[in-house]
Amino acid sequence: MRTRTVRVLLVEDDDGDALLVEALLEEASAPFVLSRAGTLAEAEEMLADSECVLLDLGLPDSHGLAGLHRLLAKPDAPAILVLTGHDDEQEGINAVAAGAEDFLIKGKVDGELLLRGVRYAVERRRADFAEFQLRETSLLAAEQSRLERGLLPPPLLQGSDVGLDVRYQPGGQRMLLGGDFYDAVGMPDGTVHAIIGDVCGHGPDEAALGVCLRIAWRALVLSGAPAEKVLQTLDQVLVAERHGEGIFTTACMVTVAPDRRSARYFLAGHPEPLLIAGTQIADLPQSKIGVPLGVLPDYAWTGVDVPLPSGWSIACYTDGLIEGRVPDDVDRLGVERLSEILHRQLQEGPDWMDSVIAEVTELNGGALDDDVAILLLKDGK
Repeated sequence: MRTRTVRVLLVEDDDGDALLVEALLEEASAPFVLSRAGTLAEAEEMLADSECVLLDLGLPDSHGLAGLHRLLAKPDAPAILVLTGHDDEQEGINAVAAGAEDFLIKGKVDGELLLRGVRYAVERRRADFAEFQLRETSLLAAEQSRLERGLLPPPLLQGSDVGLDVRYQPGGQRMLLGGDFYDAVGMPDGTVHAIIGDVCGHGPDEAALGVCLRIAWRALVLSGAPAEKVLQTLDQVLVAERHGEGIFTTACMVTVAPDRRSARYFLAGHPEPLLIAGTQIADLPQSKIGVPLGVLPDYAWTGVDVPLPSGWSIACYTDGLIEGRVPDDVDRLGVERLSEILHRQLQEGPDWMDSVIAEVTELNGGALDDDVAILLLKDGK
């Protein structure tokens, strides 16, 4: 079986010792590509192209274990073997404890021992990296699960005649959820409340803030707070909990009346929902979008009342769905073109969400930059 070639960096300022190492590797017929650096500074520049480093502890710009610590601190540092003329057992113990794969003494190592040490060191580093990746994947999956439970919970609509369908797609080919969130709650009198929101930015802080706002919204709704006051309270929660002064959140909140003949929606800097009647998109009354949460203190959001036709559905979505690029156009997709896509997909049947997301993604020429969340309320009568 052919042995894979290993890229080795020798960090040695003594020409004689460097020739000795080359001779040892030749003696063992080692399949190595050997590079050399005479100083630690040179080694740092060459580190990225190396799989294993043979490090002398006495260099012009480094002495003792200081050089080892510097190299190990580099991102994705390769395997490092100390190869020194100092026969000091304690120094060897300290070097291995600091992260060196082995401690070899010049003059006491032959070609076979050196070859074996390098190969073992490289394989151990590969195994450590594979274990690290596996652990990272496991942690990522656990984080994904926690975020999903917090941002995208099961709705509280048991026994309600209002149907709910949701979709979520992370943007930019990311695996983790961002700051998009949604929720829906049915009340004892038959009223159904729903919200969809988008915390600006993407990352764990934004996701945590989205979870905080979603939970606060559910608590306010279940406590019976008037819809007009819910967004004002969420605004206060956002200002108190956000991790930066400029962090804001857009939101669309919808309340469906118990008789299912009307709805009221509130917009906080968020795209207007789409009212669907059969295979048509109904016109909504002109509405004031309002400012996002976290922008103006003591701002009062006002609701827009909408009559609901028979067989209605209300689609709420985050702006990731309309901010994708369009071929041969400098503009974003926008609401008008989204409506055209949706109208065409509605002719194919009621299960349109996946098809719409797929078409918007295809028009964008690849994964959408921002997260996409869709919440669809449907007349179940």
